[in-house]
Amino acid sequence: MGFVILSDEAFLDHHDVSWHPECPERLEGIRRVLEQTGHWARAEIVPGREATVDELAAVHDRDYVESALRHMERGPGRFDADTFFSTGSRRASLLAAGGTIDMVDGVLDRRWDFGFALPRPPGHHATPRRAMGFCIFGNLALAARAALDSGKVERVLVFDWDVHHGNGTQEAFFDDPRVLFVSAHQWPFFPGSGLPDELGRGRGEGYSVNVPWPPGAGNDEYAFLVRELALPLIDEFRPELVLVSAGFDAHRDDLIGSMRVDDAGFAAMTRVLRDEAARLAGGRIAFVLEGGYNVDAMGRSVATVLDTMLGDDPEIPEDPPRSTYRDLVDRTRSAIRPFWKGVL
Repeated sequence: MGFVILSDEAFLDHHDVSWHPECPERLEGIRRVLEQTGHWARAEIVPGREATVDELAAVHDRDYVESALRHMERGPGRFDADTFFSTGSRRASLLAAGGTIDMVDGVLDRRWDFGFALPRPPGHHATPRRAMGFCIFGNLALAARAALDSGKVERVLVFDWDVHHGNGTQEAFFDDPRVLFVSAHQWPFFPGSGLPDELGRGRGEGYSVNVPWPPGAGNDEYAFLVRELALPLIDEFRPELVLVSAGFDAHRDDLIGSMRVDDAGFAAMTRVLRDEAARLAGGRIAFVLEGGYNVDAMGRSVATVLDTMLGDDPEIPEDPPRSTYRDLVDRTRSAIRPFWKGVL
């Protein structure tokens, strides 16, 4: 079957009037690396598809959707100090949302072994009612909701390894036990959310799982989190689809984050999620690009993720993390223990 990459030239038409870290060069750099490594030629490249208002309103408030689309028709402008739009942003954001929905649906239907979406604008900070953090619509959240609404799956794991907390994705499913949201992120940092006591609401209580790292977390810390916290949760939750908010701004070379993950660290997390998807979800897994602002590091990391999905078995670090980081995982584990039998 092979694998799919969502890519559309229209994503490059979303740009600020001056320099901005969330820039078209991010996607151009990824493509350049993937062409050099041969991944681009090996993948099936699919374009975006414009999402409908009804599709967007499955996650976002309809008034917000209609207002955002009207504003982008007038472009350029800003939703807030961080989140810009240009004359090409309306179409780019619709293509990003619809394309991600379709890519994930293709993985569900086994048209492809796995998928990697490269949308712009990114999505995991877009809340149901506002654009923020460079994000306008929640690409991954929309794909997860569409998968659930289709009846093809009943349980979706969202693993967010972006350096920023995926507050928009969390809010979209805060009361929904069909989605297990797991996020490891730098804190204190934008957007200021993602503490262990953010557990969910109502029937969704216990299904939002947050580990707020101080600056400096690296491969050992992330591997410990996956081994000691994520794996027991995944085993008990038994997802039928795995979605990864694949931001690469936790990379040691990133321009914005202060973490120490390298290419091997992203590969190790990918290996675990790949193997769990194979064991529990029929192999159904897809990655959706979020942040990452060092173009070279991001391109290398995407290539490493693809290599791992295609069969590489990178080493998973087993060294104990530093005590500060171990204590934070224990704090999160204590917060969620009442909701999960397998969390000891």
